[in-house]
Amino acid sequence: MITIIETQQFTGKADKIMSAAEKDELFDFIARNPKEGDVISGTGGVRKLRFAIQGKGKRGGVRVIYYYYDDRNPVLLFTVFGKNEKSDLTKKEKNILYGIVQDIKKEMKS
Repeated sequence: MITIIETQQFTGKADKIMSAAEKDELFDFIARNPKEGDVISGTGGVRKLRFAIQGKGKRGGVRVIYYYYDDRNPVLLFTVFGKNEKSDLTKKEKNILYGIVQDIKKEMKS
């Protein structure tokens, strides 16, 4: 199974909208299925996963933004938000993630 790393932004938001059990379930799911999320264009490979939380299905649940490089490296969880909070990333957010991913790719290849 793949290691999961949470950013501070992810942890702060997840703690507000997900229970500890839901977070554990999410981590287990992503560790077993890192390619499950849809690749977001313009981000260099960042993925968006719809994930159901209590009382809401996948469509009404949370959106998890993360980066998966390969099976030998950890998955990096960038952020999470409810569907009612926002529907997608802004162009600015995508550009920021693209820059971060390029730096990660350089490090992974070293």
